[in-house]
Amino acid sequence: MRKLNPFHLAIPVQNLALCREFYGQTLGCAEGRSAEKWVDFNFFGHQLVIHTTAKNHGADNAQSNPVDGHDVPVPHFGVVLDWGEWMDLSERLKKEKIHFVIEPYIRFKGEAGEQATMFFLDPDGNALEFKAFKDIDQLFAKG
Repeated sequence: MRKLNPFHLAIPVQNLALCREFYGQTLGCAEGRSAEKWVDFNFFGHQLVIHTTAKNHGADNAQSNPVDGHDVPVPHFGVVLDWGEWMDLSERLKKEKIHFVIEPYIRFKGEAGEQATMFFLDPDGNALEFKAFKDIDQLFAKG
């Protein structure tokens, strides 16, 4: 797999201070530039910007699709971590008592694309998924 370029994602939040703490402290993302109404973070090597908006775009507008017996929130975003990083993060989030929409587990066990995954919401209801593959070549594997 070729070296990936970092993505840039900007998401709406209503409570900038609470979300700033969540991404900075809870997830451990280093803060970059900021202004009165936005903050950017190093989101596991990618640029994530939280922008204050008047309207909540998170949980109130969320839908879901069934995947491997779970209701996966749509929309969602996240990152594919190394296996060890994913394990460490899932344990840290459990200790932080994060409410998981989908608890950490192994999806598609024994099938093409087998992966560790977990879903949770930020304080404004934006859904996040973190996943990992023991074999990164399975990232785009067809079943």
